[in-house]
Amino acid sequence: MFEVTARLKVRDGELDGFKQQAAEMMRLTNEKDTKTLRYDWFLSDDGTECEVREGYLEADGLLEHAHNVVEAREKLFREYAYGHEMTVYGEPSPALAELIERLAEHVTFKRYSFFQGLEAEVRDEVPV
Repeated sequence: MFEVTARLKVRDGELDGFKQQAAEMMRLTNEKDTKTLRYDWFLSDDGTECEVREGYLEADGLLEHAHNVVEAREKLFREYAYGHEMTVYGEPSPALAELIERLAEHVTFKRYSFFQGLEAEVRDEVPV
């Protein structure tokens, strides 16, 4: 799985519009994406910040998703949000790396390479 975390800030007084536009992005994701496994939005308690946890079958799933929500995402940042940051976990495909480079003046990116994790068989052996 290819994972991403997006972080953004809600413009003052625009929380209701932000929520409506986020719902539109969720609708588009549900209707059009074929490689999205996770697309979960979290708001801070005071409603000023948001994190979106995303998971895709592969790195190019993020490309498909970005294409499917491009107009809705542009409206979100034009009217309701700012401060877009993305953390990418894993190796981007060449096409995704190119997109990241093109967006670098508008979005702050961080990338982490996989170091270690639990293997499926280890998790299966842990008693509940």
